Amino acid sequence: MDTIQLTEIFRDAILTGFKVASPILLVSILVGLFISIIQAATSINEQTMTFVPKLIIVGLMMIVFGGWMLQEMVDLVNRIFEFIGTSI
Repeated sequence: MDTIQLTEIFRDAILTGFKVASPILLVSILVGLFISIIQAATSINEQTMTFVPKLIIVGLMMIVFGGWMLQEMVDLVNRIFEFIGTSI
């Protein structure tokens, strides 16, 4: 295994990590922004008010996208094993 293959594996792993994490992170940011706007409009500065909706939304996102996320990670591991198999 040379440095080009290793670089390709690391690049693939980083891109897969971004692709898997992005749906949950984006929705969490949007929910936090929405709750912050509501808090600013109503002058309610309760810190736990943002935690519960984010927790619920992230849980729902894990249910909706969990299978796809797991399949992406399994595909990454399979590609890494293929690289290892071809380099031996």
